[in-house]
Amino acid sequence: MNYAEQVIVSPDGRAIEVATMGEPSGLTVVFHHGTPGSVALVKFFQKIADQSSLFFVTLSRPGYGASTRLEGRSVASARDDVTFVLDSLGRDNYVSVGWSGGGPHALACAAADAPRCLAAWSLAGVVPIDVDFDWTEGMGPENLEEFALAKQGGTEYEAHMRAQGDAFALADESNIVELFGGLLSEVDKAALAERSAREVLAIACRQAFAHGHYGFLDDDRAFFSPWGFDPSTINVPVFVWFGDHDLMVPAAHGQWLCENLPTAIKLHKPADGHVSLLTNHEDELEGELQRAFDGRFRP
Repeated sequence: MNYAEQVIVSPDGRAIEVATMGEPSGLTVVFHHGTPGSVALVKFFQKIADQSSLFFVTLSRPGYGASTRLEGRSVASARDDVTFVLDSLGRDNYVSVGWSGGGPHALACAAADAPRCLAAWSLAGVVPIDVDFDWTEGMGPENLEEFALAKQGGTEYEAHMRAQGDAFALADESNIVELFGGLLSEVDKAALAERSAREVLAIACRQAFAHGHYGFLDDDRAFFSPWGFDPSTINVPVFVWFGDHDLMVPAAHGQWLCENLPTAIKLHKPADGHVSLLTNHEDELEGELQRAFDGRFRP
């Protein structure tokens, strides 16, 4: 698997937790983890890395894992950290892949770093908060509670996020499904039936909250603020994957992105949820990533 972690210090003195996986001489895929999450989540792509010439680079966003918090960060700010890390690693052109809460950050790179960023993937990614759209319709109960508190802000919301962080910091393969509760549909529970999948998710969550809950809190605040860029201006291909059994990011988000991003390529997976979207289609995703570097895109 050739997985390795390191910490790189940014120009403003922040620690950035970075992981790499795959063939170093291969083509660069930047992965943006979900919310909550950390660099260890890239291990969901182990099969792709093992059977291809792709090289995955991923960062724990500020406040997660060993990455220093950047209070007040926007979604758009992800691009600066990505380009700095890629420069530090001697990487050039890349494609940007974001799962769930990582989706907007992948789009940020597509918007602000083309043509170096050749294409982007939004895998069950959310839409901007400042558009005419019912952001929470169809979400599971935990998200409804969290986002209602997020809109109010204040001490009750921060206490809720701290409690969530304390719980997920103790995640393991035996309790990770329970911790996500009503956010996992039956197809997602089935996708986590394999112990190895539960271990990857649990490790990523423990790592995410190793130094507190602020990455989780700041992700929410970034989502519920202007993103700092207009997704409709993206001029590189954006592959939009979404499933009908997703209780974290309902299919309506993916449909909105397809209708409002001029370069969107729709990949609707009716039988899938939030997790199975990744675990059930590895070969298809690998093929798309390879074609992106070749300049050949699905119609």
